[in-house]
Amino acid sequence: MLYDWDNTLVDNWGTVVAALNHALVTFGHAPWSDDEARMRIRQSLRDSFPTLFGDRWTDARDVFYAYFDAHHLDHLRPLPGAQALLETLAERGVWQAVVSNKTGRFLRAEAEALGWGRYFAHLVGAQDAERDKPDCAPVRMALTGAPLGADDEIWFIGDADIDMECAHASGCIPILIGDKGGEGISQFPPRYRFPSCQSLNDLVKGIGDTIFVPAQAGAAGHV
Repeated sequence: MLYDWDNTLVDNWGTVVAALNHALVTFGHAPWSDDEARMRIRQSLRDSFPTLFGDRWTDARDVFYAYFDAHHLDHLRPLPGAQALLETLAERGVWQAVVSNKTGRFLRAEAEALGWGRYFAHLVGAQDAERDKPDCAPVRMALTGAPLGADDEIWFIGDADIDMECAHASGCIPILIGDKGGEGISQFPPRYRFPSCQSLNDLVKGIGDTIFVPAQAGAAGHV
């Protein structure tokens, strides 16, 4: 299992939008509403800020990071069923990793704060690989040492069209959590769709252990 992070496993959206609006206002732009932010925030910072801020994008980046660094743990919350899903799959020996467009050091700090580091073989964030989602580079990094390759039965679970695009590009099975996804969903449709992590966890627990096969000795199990 590969997961997106924000709005897939955790809710830290308010801090993301507040940090972005702090940068926008600092550099003379109008702040975004929550709906506008949900529609427009898809790419990683290093891919989106040059378009938003032009030649001053690195200054805007520093303003964003300073605000986010100070506040990103304040309102961090697991989404319903997320920890239960991670625990259920960990108990069954399923390989789990994260591929996020959140900056890697923030991603790993949040996982540590939640006590979730034990669930993941890798936590790959923006700027950890040579390119960010929807490129395949972070997927390849996240699958380092995995008992399966991306062209096998790897599920990529995310809430947005960029996650589905990344799954299609890397040969993973695209799984959409939630009822949004974005304008690109029709171009990169999910194979399966679940209302929440809780509903996916209910499915896994309902199926039981019959679909889980042992990995090679010394490796994690897999679906």
